[in-house]
Amino acid sequence: MPANDATKTPVPQAITTPSSVETGIGALEFTDGYPTTETAKTLGDHLDYVHGLEAFMNSISGVSVYAIRQGFLDAGVMDGDVFVWSGLMDSRTLALTANADTVYFWGFVDLSQGPLVVETPSDTLGLFNDMWFRWISDFGLPGVDRGQGGTYLLVGPSYDGPLPEDGFNVRHSRTNHLTIIGRAFINENPGMDPAPTVDRIKAQLKIYPYAPGGVGSSIGAFLTGKGPLGQLTSSASPRFVEGTGLAMNTVPPNDFGHYEMLDALVQLEPAEALDTELAGQFAAIGIVKDEKFAPDARLRAILDEAVSVGNAASRTLGMGAHPSEGYRFYDGDTAWWNMLFVGGFEFTNPPPEVTPDGIKPYPNKGARQLHSRTSMFYTATAITPAMCMRLTNVGSQYLIANVDPNGEPYDGAKTYRVRLPKDIPAARFWSFTVYDNQTRSMLQTPQLYPRAGSQSYPSPAAEADPDGSTVVYFSPTQPDGIAPGNWIQTDPDRGWFVVLRLYSPLQPFFDKTWRAGEIEPVH
Repeated sequence: MPANDATKTPVPQAITTPSSVETGIGALEFTDGYPTTETAKTLGDHLDYVHGLEAFMNSISGVSVYAIRQGFLDAGVMDGDVFVWSGLMDSRTLALTANADTVYFWGFVDLSQGPLVVETPSDTLGLFNDMWFRWISDFGLPGVDRGQGGTYLLVGPSYDGPLPEDGFNVRHSRTNHLTIIGRAFINENPGMDPAPTVDRIKAQLKIYPYAPGGVGSSIGAFLTGKGPLGQLTSSASPRFVEGTGLAMNTVPPNDFGHYEMLDALVQLEPAEALDTELAGQFAAIGIVKDEKFAPDARLRAILDEAVSVGNAASRTLGMGAHPSEGYRFYDGDTAWWNMLFVGGFEFTNPPPEVTPDGIKPYPNKGARQLHSRTSMFYTATAITPAMCMRLTNVGSQYLIANVDPNGEPYDGAKTYRVRLPKDIPAARFWSFTVYDNQTRSMLQTPQLYPRAGSQSYPSPAAEADPDGSTVVYFSPTQPDGIAPGNWIQTDPDRGWFVVLRLYSPLQPFFDKTWRAGEIEPVH
């Protein structure tokens, strides 16, 4: 062996790079491991593309919240105001998979000037989410007030002042702005008239600044130097704005405008509102806190390509078009699916099983279910454990269907029907709502409320057959002999999908002893 070879460590081929590498983006050339100028440029462009793709798909939640707030502002609903849909939301409002069954009340608040007190109305399903659709707290039936109405203190990320000893449900937000979303029921009102529900919301919902040292802080704490002594404050109602029938858009853009909204959101909130890894994806394409987002022509072209592919991929996930993701709810051939049961509301682990012996959690995989998160926020808004918990008689559960038994997407020009077996497992009510594939909002037809269900408002209740099952039709015109409440109108020029909602779901839904029928074409 030559003397110089004796001092050399054998080099595994796996740690070297060939002089030419054939890839999907072309041949990459290296001179003994060093990239050529052309290869460096190709890889730089490709990395910008990859970061642009990641930035789009991993920011859908935040950009969606921002778009909703912008839609509210454009409609004259400022932070601190509250939209209320007193006649329920109809298809004139573009909002991701909103329902036409409950009275929505929805607003945004700004905590940058200090904490705010929110007194919530009774008998609602409500939540607080931050500007990235991260769950802060429930209120109402799934919250600590358990539907009796509660007093919540919302604290922003920069507040370091005194907090009360008692009397408030204190909740902390990572963003200064956050959204308050509530759904209230009409099914127990006479004639299912929403007016009593609206009156209760307007009478009980209060939003006002927190006064340190006032209610919730004792004189004793002041005398022992543990807190300030402040003035008592009076509760105040927000300004309510009517939403029913309002033509407005809250859906985020699927083009370069997505990145512009993302930049606006990054500038709006503290840098600490983002995890550093996620912020790094945005920074890689030039979206950085307190810096101007101004891509040159090269980067702009790359980002236009990235957003096109990112939107296509997100739409595919949001339409449940990847059966291998494990979103299908029933065994065997079925179109019914829900993306939340694989990762729960935090998109990590499935929601725990509820057994006679208590809660049985699934093993922690320690990983984010990225596709589940993208699917959820491309299709829907807001997040809470109550959306996918396996607990009976509380909250609401959802199943989505986009295709017929042959795997074909629903055609608005055709007629379809679905049979729901008797004893539909919903203690409060159930409904179908039809959505436009493109907007993911309620399908716009002369039928302003594209729904059918057990409630008799805002459209007639569906009638059951003699055997107790319920058949609902989907078609451009009402089929002969079919009751108005058993028909949802479609548009011949628009594709559609449907969401089945079960409010206060019962055990047969979770153990699947009750199974929704498939939506089949009628020939």
